[in-house]
Amino acid sequence: MSGLARLLAGHTAPGVYHWPSPAEVADIEHAAHQAGWHVVVLDTWQVDDKAGFLDACRAAFDFPHWTGHNFDALADALSEVRPGDATGVLVLWDGWGVFARSDRRAFDVAVDVFADRVEFERGGTFAVVLRGPGPDDVQLPELDPHPH
Repeated sequence: MSGLARLLAGHTAPGVYHWPSPAEVADIEHAAHQAGWHVVVLDTWQVDDKAGFLDACRAAFDFPHWTGHNFDALADALSEVRPGDATGVLVLWDGWGVFARSDRRAFDVAVDVFADRVEFERGGTFAVVLRGPGPDDVQLPELDPHPH
């Protein structure tokens, strides 16, 4: 069973993970939907700073235009993201390596904000998967793409 399958099946605790999988976004979305999860694709391939990241989050999560433009506002908005009838919310973060290399401080804060949302139990199950390559010094648990 792949790392993603274990997460979606509840065999791996929700968290913020790195997953070096080359799987296509559509295939990941399909697998998550089949497991009953709601998927939010966060695309930051063209993001190299905090403002761009916050804009990408606003678009990906469909936050209102008046949502504040700082990490505290992002944390507040994420606390309102609920799975509804789904098992959980899976954030598939693509292109994270670009942001991590160009604005490491803001990237680290963004990861912390997501980790805080994962721990916010009243908000329901929430997991974040940073898919693909990024800086080697990013210390996140890896979602093993290989069967055990």
